Amino acid sequence: MKYYNLKDSQEKVDFRTATIKGQGKDKGLFFPESIPQFEKEFIQNLHQYSDEEIAYRCMKDFIGDEIPSEILREIIAETISFEIPLQKISDRISILELFHGPTLAFKDIGARFMSRCLSYFLKDQDRKVTVLVATSGDTGGAVAHGFYGLPDIDVVILYPKNRVSPVQEKQLTALGENIFALEVNGSFDDCQGLVKQTFTNEEINKKLFLTSANSINIARWLPQQIYYLLALKQWQKSEKEAPVICVPSGNFGNICAGLLAHLRGLPAEHFIAACNANDVVPEYLKTQNFKPKKALATLSNAMDVGDPSNFVRIMELFGQNFGSLKNKISGYSVNDEETMNTITEVHKKYKYILEPHSAVAFASMEQYLSENPGKKGFILGTAHPVKFPDAVEKAIKVKIEIPESLNDLMKKEKKTVEINSDFEELRRFLLDKN
Repeated sequence: MKYYNLKDSQEKVDFRTATIKGQGKDKGLFFPESIPQFEKEFIQNLHQYSDEEIAYRCMKDFIGDEIPSEILREIIAETISFEIPLQKISDRISILELFHGPTLAFKDIGARFMSRCLSYFLKDQDRKVTVLVATSGDTGGAVAHGFYGLPDIDVVILYPKNRVSPVQEKQLTALGENIFALEVNGSFDDCQGLVKQTFTNEEINKKLFLTSANSINIARWLPQQIYYLLALKQWQKSEKEAPVICVPSGNFGNICAGLLAHLRGLPAEHFIAACNANDVVPEYLKTQNFKPKKALATLSNAMDVGDPSNFVRIMELFGQNFGSLKNKISGYSVNDEETMNTITEVHKKYKYILEPHSAVAFASMEQYLSENPGKKGFILGTAHPVKFPDAVEKAIKVKIEIPESLNDLMKKEKKTVEINSDFEELRRFLLDKN
C-alpha cells in the first residue's frame, strides 16, 4: 500500500515512511492510495472471530509485508489488551467505552499501535527520533504512556496552559525520562501551529529526526478503525439494523477513521459529528462554507479545535463531493450548559456517568434520534469521567472514585517548561535539548 500527500499527489510513500515522517511536503497529510474492502462474509460473522483477528484483518492491507505478520499480531495484541465494551444506556442509545486503557482515553489505542510500529521501524537506525505532538487533552497522555521508556525516542508534548484537566496534565507531565512537556501560553490551535511550523523548518530538520504522533500520523489514525469493528461485533449480538454512530469530534481523526471503516464495508446507518461550541464542521454541513475560527475554551476541552486538520481526509474519502458527505454525516453543536444538563439527566435517569465529551455525543444523538424516530445507535465514550472531576461532580453531586493507578500518578511532581506561542522559543528548546 502506498500513501500519497493530499497537498501533492505526486509524493507517494510506503507505510514505514509515512509513519516515520508523519506528514508530507507543505504539511500535507498522507492518505491511502486505495481503500481495501472487507469481505461480506467477514462483516456478517464478526462473532466468529477473536478481537485480535478482527483487528489484524482491519490493519494488514494498510501495512502489507512492511511488518511481518507475527510482529503485527504482537503489536495488535498489545494495542487492544484491555476491554472495549459496548454498554446500553437507554433503549435507543448505547456507549462504546474506549476508556479502559492505561491513560483512560480512546487515544490509548492509536498511540500504542503507533509507538510499537515506530519502535519496530527504528530498531536498525542509529539516530534518535523526536516525536513532536500537540495535545488538547488526551493525546499527550496516551502518547507519553505509549512511548515512555522506549529506546532512541524522545517525545516533546505541547499543551495549552490552564486548558487541560488536572488528571490530563499529570499524565503529560509526571513521567519524565524521555518525555518532555511544554506548557504553552495559548490555545490548542497555537500548539498545533507550532508543531506544523517545526516540521517545515530546515535548520531543525537537519539537526533532528522529527515525526508527529497526532492523528495526522497514519499509524495513529488508521488503527482507530479497529474499535468500530469491535463495536459492531457486540452490536450484532442483539440488533439486526445498522447503528447510527455518534462521535465526539474535535480534530476529526476519530470520526474520519469510522467513515473509512464504513467505506470499506462496515454497516452504519448514519454518522454524527458531535461538537462543542467549536462548530466549524456543523456550520460547514449547513452552509457548505468551511471557515476555521479561533478555538473557544469549553468543558469538553479535548474538542476545543477551531481548524480540524483531519477534515481534509474526510473530504478526500468522499471525493470532495459535498452531497455524498452530507448524506452520510450530520453535525451538531452542544454548548456547556447543555453538556452539564446532559450529565445530570443521564445520571438521574439511567444511573450512568458521562464525562463532558461523551455528554456532547449523547445530547447530539438524542437530537438526531428525535428527528429520526425508529433509529438506534451508539456513541463513543472517549474518556473516563475521573479525568473531568470538577464538571462531573458538579453535575451529579457525587464524588467520583479515583482508580488506584491514578492515585500514584497524582502524587508525582509536574515537570514542565513554560513557553509562549512563539516559534523561536520552541526552536531554542528543541535544539538545546539535543
